[in-house]
Amino acid sequence: MGLGKLLHRHEERADAGGTIDRPRAYEIFASIAFAGSRRAAFTRVATAAKPRAGDRILDVGCGTGYLSRILAPVVAPSGHVTGVDPSPAMIEYATRHASGNCTYVQAEGQDLPFPDGSFDLVISSLAVHHIPADARPEALREMFRVLRPGGRLLIAEFRPPANPLARHVIGALSGPAMRHDPRDLLGPLIPDAGFHVESEGDLPYLLYYVRATRP
Repeated sequence: MGLGKLLHRHEERADAGGTIDRPRAYEIFASIAFAGSRRAAFTRVATAAKPRAGDRILDVGCGTGYLSRILAPVVAPSGHVTGVDPSPAMIEYATRHASGNCTYVQAEGQDLPFPDGSFDLVISSLAVHHIPADARPEALREMFRVLRPGGRLLIAEFRPPANPLARHVIGALSGPAMRHDPRDLLGPLIPDAGFHVESEGDLPYLLYYVRATRP
């Protein structure tokens, strides 16, 4: 089976509430999908989250830990990044490649195993579309719960290209992951969970973000 078909199958499975369980294949696919600009794309996501030295960060749907490893040196030496993902294979891969101030826990976004107010910043990149639709409200409520009052939230998702031909090509290659409009995907989830939305908009590399705070 080719890499494109393999990742297409895993995207469909994850959209149905399963997990992506081939981290090495995912890493290759992600590198290809961002056309050599993956580091730049996720650096923009990290910058949009406005991490601070000493922050306790939770990365929901961390996958292979790629974004966590970008955030880790920003919050060092006293800060810490915790990643959660439902896939044991992803957690094992992320742990093997972890920075010194990163830890990874197998868990679902809608059932976070942390006390109330444990984090200063919760970030989730390209992950909400993998959570079953009926579980997404609970996942956002869980993100709210584990943030301290005044804590920050950053959600980043794919946005389809405006050009119809480019949209068709990317959708055919990536499967359901790139077929949604992020504004429809997220809808009122974030304010309904209790967050105050501060800003939202497009980022380069076909990304869209919402930044919010817990009152």
